[in-house]
Amino acid sequence: MTWTEKDIPDLTGRTAVVTGANGGLGFQTALALAGAGAHVVMAARDPEKTAAAEARLRERYPEASLEVVPLDLGDLSVVKAAAATVLAGHERIDILVNNAGVMAMPQRETADGFEMQFGINHLGHWALTAHLMPALRAAPAARVVTVTSTARHRAGRLDPADPHLRKNYGAWASYARSKMANLHFALGLQQQFERAGVAAQSLAAHPGLTNSDLQARSVREGGAGWLGAFFETMTARSGMTPFEGARPQLRAATDPRAKGGELYAPRFGSHGPAVRRPVLRRWDLQKQLERLWHISERDTGTRLGVAPGRP
Repeated sequence: MTWTEKDIPDLTGRTAVVTGANGGLGFQTALALAGAGAHVVMAARDPEKTAAAEARLRERYPEASLEVVPLDLGDLSVVKAAAATVLAGHERIDILVNNAGVMAMPQRETADGFEMQFGINHLGHWALTAHLMPALRAAPAARVVTVTSTARHRAGRLDPADPHLRKNYGAWASYARSKMANLHFALGLQQQFERAGVAAQSLAAHPGLTNSDLQARSVREGGAGWLGAFFETMTARSGMTPFEGARPQLRAATDPRAKGGELYAPRFGSHGPAVRRPVLRRWDLQKQLERLWHISERDTGTRLGVAPGRP
């Protein structure tokens, strides 16, 4: 049978944090989780857009339990403050969906001097997950879902000497590396959970070809070139809706049968129902995971580990 948001179990009493919850896939994810009874923390950057998204969600579910926390993944001080706000109000987090992201941006830097796409798509989520770890550990069986993309298949390997592509920047090359980092982060975090012997699980998801604002924004920003215009036109004509595209990450976050280390995606790559897909592992995968951990801890100054016996 085809899995849909109607298969999400009752989430009453659960707390979910969704990054980028004010639009596109993030909004649809927040909407579905709230509709299933979860308390949803809408973590997003643009206050006006987030307020409008919250109003839309409450219009659909007047009794929804919602909370808005300002989050700019491009500024580690804001990431730390956002996590502190969440931790102050919640002893446990049952679901964390690392959804927010940018695509094919011109060469820019975050507030901390990181290349924008790697900084927002990966390092910001790295730091957020690390700061929220006490609450994730406190949940009976937390799920961390990180959103990747098929663009990861075109990714080059991270260079510890130049992870931010200052010498040879390419908008699409950077995006692909950030999306590979998302997948490697999900796999590496699952290893951390398993080594610590905890019940928390880390999974990856990708939405396929979904007609969200991501493609249009990349064109507006001016870094995507002709390929960006091509994808914007293609997604407008044949892409899935955000409602459909959010299903893989929702399934990864809520399906009782889903397991840590798995990848959920459309059945036919870019389209189709949300199913478990094989994770294609490079021969040097473990080396790549270790390199990502080293670079991420070094650049953010934030350790992400799951020590046994810690709450």
